[in-house]
Amino acid sequence: MAFDLSIVVPAYDEELRLGGGVSSILEYLTKHSINAELVIVDDGSNDRTADVARETAAKFPAISTNVIRYEQNRGKGFAVKTGLQAAKADIALFSDADLSTPIDEMNKLLDPIRNGEFDVTFGSRALDRTLIGTHQPWLREHGGRVVNFMIRKMSGLDFADTQCGFKAFNLTKFRPLLDVMTIDRFGFDIEFLFVAQYHGLKLAEIPVRWNDVAGSKVSPFRDTRRMFGELSQIRRNARTGRYKLN
Repeated sequence: MAFDLSIVVPAYDEELRLGGGVSSILEYLTKHSINAELVIVDDGSNDRTADVARETAAKFPAISTNVIRYEQNRGKGFAVKTGLQAAKADIALFSDADLSTPIDEMNKLLDPIRNGEFDVTFGSRALDRTLIGTHQPWLREHGGRVVNFMIRKMSGLDFADTQCGFKAFNLTKFRPLLDVMTIDRFGFDIEFLFVAQYHGLKLAEIPVRWNDVAGSKVSPFRDTRRMFGELSQIRRNARTGRYKLN
């Protein structure tokens, strides 16, 4: 079956939060009669994440839902790549499981791809902070600004927020680039955008509504340290030609 849109949701130990997010997505698709599929990727969870995904999807039989599960936790980046590779539509949206950006914001990202204006679009919390409903704790939010500054300096990407978990892709152009991606964890967002820009795709950062949702798996100390290592890897990959397509 041909779909107009694939929505990819990565999930790791999301048994308690996933049902609400999946229901919101499927309700939205049903209400607006959108010809879409939902691809949920269980990144080696230790709980009932995959079962919750299947049980919730069964309540919306009109929407095609594909639940992919593998046993070993590989990282959010690996899960998103797996979902995009499995996507059947030519346009895909990746959304965090907690729907910190509401699903009804998706046309802000999808319309510029549909009309051919851009190839990759991504939500931003930084371009219009009046759209933030529930803020992160002060230290975490301001620490994030410092991290974003360092990302811009080290990657050369002139964007204010590369880490928002709400991105859309023209898969006809972006899917071949997945084969050269190397980052499976925290820095995958940066690599996605870096490689897309490296290959001349048109990128757009778009302000979206966003709310902090309790239960994040991100560790500011651990993941920030890991991210700097991954930024160095991205720079090294570019220098050695790792991102060239065969």
